[in-house]
Amino acid sequence: MNIEELSKSQLILLTILVNFVTSVATGILTVSLLDHAPAFVTQTVNRVVERTIETVAAAAPAAIIQAPAPSNQDLVTAAIGADAARMVAIYAGDTGTSTPATAVGTYLPKSHAIATTATDSLPKEALIEFTDGSFVSASLSHQGNGVAIYGFADGAVLPSVPSVNLISSSDLRLGQTALAIGADGSASTGIVARVSSKGIYTTLPDIGTGSAVVDLSGNLIGLGAGASPGFLISTERITALLTATSTTATSTTITK
Repeated sequence: MNIEELSKSQLILLTILVNFVTSVATGILTVSLLDHAPAFVTQTVNRVVERTIETVAAAAPAAIIQAPAPSNQDLVTAAIGADAARMVAIYAGDTGTSTPATAVGTYLPKSHAIATTATDSLPKEALIEFTDGSFVSASLSHQGNGVAIYGFADGAVLPSVPSVNLISSSDLRLGQTALAIGADGSASTGIVARVSSKGIYTTLPDIGTGSAVVDLSGNLIGLGAGASPGFLISTERITALLTATSTTATSTTITK
């Protein structure tokens, strides 16, 4: 076959084959020559190979670009941003935005639900305002032990927000950072001061009833209870209602 009649693919394959055969032949020839070479020649070749390997190994870590670890300020900013994106305003369904919002809450995207602190003024049918300006109707599905959960219709179109995990009070540490967006939209920082069976005590100011408090990862620590500044309802109460199979009508009084 005339080599000029070969296609580009065939020429590439032929080149690879020639290089492979050449490499194998060179390796065999080198080994054969070393077997018959004087000892000092073999030692010199081995030293060159060892030095080459050491040089390459030493230079390899320097070639790897390490991404800088996020600073504490970056973590705080990101966590507060995620908290703000999930914050919602709850309006009475019959009056809508013609009257002030009755409460604030936090959107739990994994559960497609709104969690807030239970109060006597919460409407059974509500209009939920998200931070992107959209409004979605919701119904009070579960209420008890100081927490209220609103659910949406199956076909409701809900905005995309950062997902959130609910941190159990048993996993909290004293001195852990606590971040919140108050009902007036202001950001606050504090620490976890005490954890008890009644709730979570923090050094946060009065953030408002129903406002979410998150950690540095943006995960939910608790909800503002409204009983006193810095006092939170733990996420265990939220989890209990999310897994409930029927609506529970109990007192909304929060024990401090």
